[in-house]
Amino acid sequence: MNFGLMVEILPDLLRAAAVTVQLVSLSLALGMTLAIPLAVLYVSKRWFLSLPAMSYVFFFRGTPLLVQIFLVYYGLAQFEFVRFSFLWPYLRVPFICALITFVLHTAAYTANILKGGIRAVDAGQVEAAKACGMSRFQQYRYILFPQVFCMVLPAYGNEVVAMLKATSLASTITVMELTGVAGTIVSQTFAPYEVFIMAAFIYLMLALVLTRALGMAERYLNRRRSPAVWANL
Repeated sequence: MNFGLMVEILPDLLRAAAVTVQLVSLSLALGMTLAIPLAVLYVSKRWFLSLPAMSYVFFFRGTPLLVQIFLVYYGLAQFEFVRFSFLWPYLRVPFICALITFVLHTAAYTANILKGGIRAVDAGQVEAAKACGMSRFQQYRYILFPQVFCMVLPAYGNEVVAMLKATSLASTITVMELTGVAGTIVSQTFAPYEVFIMAAFIYLMLALVLTRALGMAERYLNRRRSPAVWANL
């Protein structure tokens, strides 16, 4: 094993890891923003609200992420109105296409996780909130979502780590994130073993940081759910 080469390529891999972190953080933040209203629509008793959300979640959970990336990157260019729109300078950028796909993908999985959490909250609490005159927004703000986020955080942690690993697929559309740069280095050095060991090590470190951060968030939210805190709501 060429340890000298592994040390030599580390700076390039770390710079590429910054692109990976950027992809993951933006995807998760924007995906959560989209997932919250999707989950609310998903649990609606009105079929014309729940059906579109269910269809969206079904499509993105039922098709491979790689296919979704190709549909966005290659598929949008097939429409003339897209090529001549003000969005085309952005949609032709591989990073933007990968980000759009990851946001849509993780939003579907996150909405499904939140949906399970919403349905797990005791219905009696919602009825009590209605009896107190709370609006629908207030019910979600003060009753449902504070409990939902605590309950679903372990499952959401799995989605976060899955998205970290999924960013490697961005290399298929020439995004130079960690896997993409590792592949380029392999083509130059013909040393796949050493290069991908280093890439795997960096992925492991990123996953460790994410899981530790989520663990701290879970402990913080559980402390916030103490009876003394809820009594002051």
